[in-house]
Amino acid sequence: MNTMRVPVFAGEGKLINEDRSIPSPIQPDDVVVRVELCGICGTDLNILAVPPAHKARPGLILGHEATGRVAALGSAVNGVKLGERVVIAPRLTCGKCCYCRRGLDNQCEDYQSIGTNRDGAFAPYLLAPERALYRISARVPQADAAFFEPLSCVVGASLRAPLAPGDSVVIIGPGPIGCLFAMLYHIQGARQIILIGRSNYRLAFARSLDIGEVIDARQHEPISAVKELTGIGADLVVDAVGNQLNTAAQMTRRGGRVILFGLKMHENPPVNQYTITRNDLTIYGAFVGLKPFIQTIQLLESGLIQPSRLATHRLPLSDLIEGVQLMRSGQAMKVLIET
Repeated sequence: MNTMRVPVFAGEGKLINEDRSIPSPIQPDDVVVRVELCGICGTDLNILAVPPAHKARPGLILGHEATGRVAALGSAVNGVKLGERVVIAPRLTCGKCCYCRRGLDNQCEDYQSIGTNRDGAFAPYLLAPERALYRISARVPQADAAFFEPLSCVVGASLRAPLAPGDSVVIIGPGPIGCLFAMLYHIQGARQIILIGRSNYRLAFARSLDIGEVIDARQHEPISAVKELTGIGADLVVDAVGNQLNTAAQMTRRGGRVILFGLKMHENPPVNQYTITRNDLTIYGAFVGLKPFIQTIQLLESGLIQPSRLATHRLPLSDLIEGVQLMRSGQAMKVLIET
């Protein structure tokens, strides 16, 4: 067979199944990957929201949190070999704009993104340029490798405000990203990790990880609770939600740090700038990270972190819509799609 059955984004929250040709290398640097697993990301949920909270071109195959095996090579490819397991860094930067030339490729003005404006990995086969692929040891369990992309974003953000051994850390938002931050800071030597949220399911899941305190913000005033647990406030606070800067600033100790990771484009919560200035806080915006890919692969290959603990569901490609609904309902932590 030269075709594959794939779900295709049809606009306004719709996916339709189509038969597409299995891709072959077109450009000399093209690689065809036989996709094994692809995680459903918050970006996918935003694309499929009505109205959409993230742009994508109708007719596109979504999905970017993937791992698979090299199935075919363009004539100029020499960095990966047939049969090797690879993971995908989906953001393809131009290398020419003013930000790329300043070394800020995460702020590229002319990037493409696998699963957003070029076909993605919710498909049996993916066509990608060699520069989007990184080899990863076959010893890394398949499900752990599928977390490479979101974990790389967390690693990249953490590098902005390095943790000191013995620091106390608060993470607002115990979803998949918040829990990845907690797992990372746990192995880095945080003395205290506190996760704060409002979802029964996610709070219970965070408790099951057994790597820190979990606070239900509906039952406890979070700023007071953090100060009671830490004594003076947290050394480092991560907003994994996207609208919690004011709360984060108030629960950080004087001279502490705040990482703003979550993205909510249309929300503009009030911020008490006096608190930031008076308490000598350092605020870091952290968008996807500056090429933290090798560090992330080394971390996965070391076995120090097993992000597959966050995978609550594995579904076939034909059930992608069910997986989206599970994550949207809050009754799943992370859904992996088997292609």
